[in-house]
Amino acid sequence: MNRFAHRGLLTFCLLAVGIGQALAHSADEHAGHDMQARSATPESTQVKFADVALVDQNGKTVRLEKDLVSNKIVVMSFIYTSCTTVCPVVSSIMGKVQKQLGARVGTEVQLVSISIDPQRDDAKRLNDYARTFQNGPGWSWLTGTTQSVNETLKGLGSFSGDFKNHAPLILVGDGNSRHWTRFYGFTDPAVLSREVEKLSGQRNVHAKHTAVAMENQP
Repeated sequence: MNRFAHRGLLTFCLLAVGIGQALAHSADEHAGHDMQARSATPESTQVKFADVALVDQNGKTVRLEKDLVSNKIVVMSFIYTSCTTVCPVVSSIMGKVQKQLGARVGTEVQLVSISIDPQRDDAKRLNDYARTFQNGPGWSWLTGTTQSVNETLKGLGSFSGDFKNHAPLILVGDGNSRHWTRFYGFTDPAVLSREVEKLSGQRNVHAKHTAVAMENQP
């Protein structure tokens, strides 16, 4: 092997080692993120809403089920603002869903993002973060006391003792029917929008059946 070929091979090997170390460092910083973020897998689930006070990005006190979920089709994510890998991607996906659904967000549909780092993510920090992804009304970014947030996350099946070790997750559900689906990993926004459309269609079918039943009453 001549001197130039040997030098090229050595450079390639050093680059490979460096890339491997960088990937290992990234995996260590966000353990659980990279392994579960590669492909989205949906599963039906049940959720429970803790009756606790939370705070949105405007500093308004809200209760998740009563003020945001009830009577709405909901798309919900879990993020923290200092995350630089998975969370911006998840928030970007949510932003694309908002664009795809248009004016329905804020009327029939509600988007919710809950911070899993409430000690650092106050309302102002969430408000600043939201500006990067949100385009229009109907998207609430929530934080609160550590106890309130933890109770909320436990009811939604998304609690992790180490917030940096949370899996990418988006929930889609109907606040009326209690039918919810978990989407793990990076989900195509179109898939989430189709799930919203499906739930909306089920609502319309139920409304028609109810109307027919009422008409047939003696």
